[in-house]
Amino acid sequence: MFYIHCPYCGELREEEEFHPKGQAHIARPADPAACSDEEWGDYLFFRDNPRGIHHELWVHAVGCRKFFNITRHTVTYEILETYKMGEQPRFTAEHPEGRPSQDGVEQASLREGVRA
Repeated sequence: MFYIHCPYCGELREEEEFHPKGQAHIARPADPAACSDEEWGDYLFFRDNPRGIHHELWVHAVGCRKFFNITRHTVTYEILETYKMGEQPRFTAEHPEGRPSQDGVEQASLREGVRA
């Protein structure tokens, strides 16, 4: 069992309270009616499955019931950070050690032992 930090509740809770919902940061087509069948099928069914850092959408199903994002390493299962919807991840494939936030305030991470 592992524990997940909910960025909305501000609590570290058992994984049974959460449910994964797939890849995060997937943009819906601006005009779905204008999409070809192939484009629509790609949007609905095809997702990245990287070896390494991956951004996932989760929901705190038993708690606040809000959706949020997790940056997780798919090889080690290490959760690097959790962050609210609309926020950008600190850890990416291009910045595996994290990057400073844009406003100059350092964003804490789970890797550093502090919940983001």
